[in-house]
Amino acid sequence: MGSIYCIMGKSSSGKDTIFKLLLEREDVNLKRIVSYTTRPIRSHEKPGDEYNFVSVEQKDKLIEDGKVIEIREYNTVHGPWFYFTVDDGNVDLENNDYLIIGTVESFVKIRDYYGEEKVLPIYIEVDDGIRLSRALERERSQEHPKYEEMCRRFLADQQDFSEENLKKARITNVFNNNENSTITSDRIAEFINK
Repeated sequence: MGSIYCIMGKSSSGKDTIFKLLLEREDVNLKRIVSYTTRPIRSHEKPGDEYNFVSVEQKDKLIEDGKVIEIREYNTVHGPWFYFTVDDGNVDLENNDYLIIGTVESFVKIRDYYGEEKVLPIYIEVDDGIRLSRALERERSQEHPKYEEMCRRFLADQQDFSEENLKKARITNVFNNNENSTITSDRIAEFINK
C-alpha cells in the first residue's frame, strides 16, 4: 500500500528544491502530485511542473464536478489566488508512493480524504532571516518582481505555520533546511525509507 508524503514549510524554506531532489532519487521512487493554482505563472515555471495553472472558470468547473479535495484562497496584493488539490485520477496508492507540496490546512484535508495511515507530513523549517533573504533573492530574479506579495506571504506564514497549528495537525516530522537542501533531502529520504 502506497503513501502520500506532504512537504510543508513557510515560503522560501526550500520545499520546491527538496521536492525536486526527492523526485530525482531512485531509492525512494516517488511520483508527484501536481497541485492546481489560479495564480500567474512565474518566469521560471512550466505548466504541469510545479503547478497546473488554470483559470478561475476552470477551478469553478472542477469544484462543480466534485473533484477538488481541498482549496485555499489567498487575498494577494494582485487579487485573489487559489491553490488546490484535485482528485484527477492520477493517484494510484495500490502501486505507488507520492509526494505533494502543501500547507498545514491542505495536509489535514488530504489526510482526511485519503486516510491518516496513508498521508504523512514532512515539515521544512528554516530560520526567518535566511527565508527572507532567499525570498528577496527570488523576487529580484523575476522579470516583474512582486515585493509587496513577497512581504504579505512572509507575514501570513507566521500565522499559517504557527506552533499551535503544527501541533493541532499533529505534524512532528520536522527537518531543518538552514544550510543545504541536498543534505536535508538525504535526511528526508532516510525517513521515507524507514
